[in-house]
Amino acid sequence: MLLFYMKCIYCEHPYTYALADKQQKCGKCKRKFSPAKIKREETLFAHFKNGDTARETALNTRMHFATVQKYFEKFRRDITLYADEMYQLNSHRVTGYDEYLYLPKSLKIETNIDKLQHFLTMSYDNKVYNIMMPKAKRSLFVSDDEQSEKLLLKYLKFNKIAKFSKAQTTITQFWNYFEEFILQYKGVSDEQFVFYLKEAEWRFNTNSTSTL
Repeated sequence: MLLFYMKCIYCEHPYTYALADKQQKCGKCKRKFSPAKIKREETLFAHFKNGDTARETALNTRMHFATVQKYFEKFRRDITLYADEMYQLNSHRVTGYDEYLYLPKSLKIETNIDKLQHFLTMSYDNKVYNIMMPKAKRSLFVSDDEQSEKLLLKYLKFNKIAKFSKAQTTITQFWNYFEEFILQYKGVSDEQFVFYLKEAEWRFNTNSTSTL
């Protein structure tokens, strides 16, 4: 049995030993883990953190695209949990909040009200935290009075533009950042949208000297 000065990833015991299948086993908790898998995840996270796409990363690392995509999805889920933890620690420091209706620039609001993504952005210490709101149902916006519907659509347009006409607060700076960030992704599903929103949040906060 060959002992290594390698910490256990589960209990942080300083000694683990190598097994025939190249896994490590902890001398204390007896759990197994793969150093190769850990190294692979570290490599992929470095690419993810750098802003490389899954396809670029797959080409650079010579890993299968599906494998890289799976890890990137894991990173986004981890970031979402991390963001919640940070907010719980800092919720008492929130200094502002505002809501935002997002629609891809390629879509017209008149015919795509049901595709609006609605989220609330809060700010603290030059950082932001986002909460997804219930998705708007077209039935809530449609009125029997055609003129009323037109006025409501005009309000939604004005509401989106008006927010950007304010002073560049942390919140509006994030919205500007998010609008540019999300352009690189095509066809993000409703189910996955929150994870891309959280990725943008994490990158924005990281640029504000926050670290993961």
